[in-house]
Amino acid sequence: MLTTLNTAYTDTRAADLAWTLGREPLPALAALDLELPRAKLQLRLLGASHQVLVEEERGVCSETVACMPGSSTPLPLGVAKRVGEWEYEFAARVEILSPGRFAGRAQELLALVADHPHGLAGVFPGSPHAFTALLAQYREGQVHWRTWHAYPQDGQLVTTRTRVGVRTPAAPPLRRPPTYSMSGSSARS
Repeated sequence: MLTTLNTAYTDTRAADLAWTLGREPLPALAALDLELPRAKLQLRLLGASHQVLVEEERGVCSETVACMPGSSTPLPLGVAKRVGEWEYEFAARVEILSPGRFAGRAQELLALVADHPHGLAGVFPGSPHAFTALLAQYREGQVHWRTWHAYPQDGQLVTTRTRVGVRTPAAPPLRRPPTYSMSGSSARS
């Protein structure tokens, strides 16, 4: 789903993005509710980027990546956490692209997300390449989503990847069977 966001483009620098896990739902400019196997997901476009809410039989998880005044948690390169019964993994990177390459990549991503049944993209007024996009999927018992935050004035594209899944019990360590020598002499290690 592609929408034009009815708000000023306030999220103007990649360096202003912050990451928060577990924040309450914030007012959304657009949202997409998804029913995935064993999980409900809501993709939310905010005036200052995105929020994803995941609800599964064992609990709720929320991720917010946005410009949040007073936030002291900058956008991390990677996070791996246990949240109750869940395992949460997050990764982010910033690409710097030339104006021509940026425009092409923006068109490619908007086309991908706009036509996907689990995609939501919002274009900010004033620039067709100023957008936030989210794309979700469910595979191998886990919810995955990717996001893109575009800053055309600086040629910056922030990409995030997230995986949330129920924690599985660790397998016991493999034990090596003892070795015996048939010669009667002691074995050397």
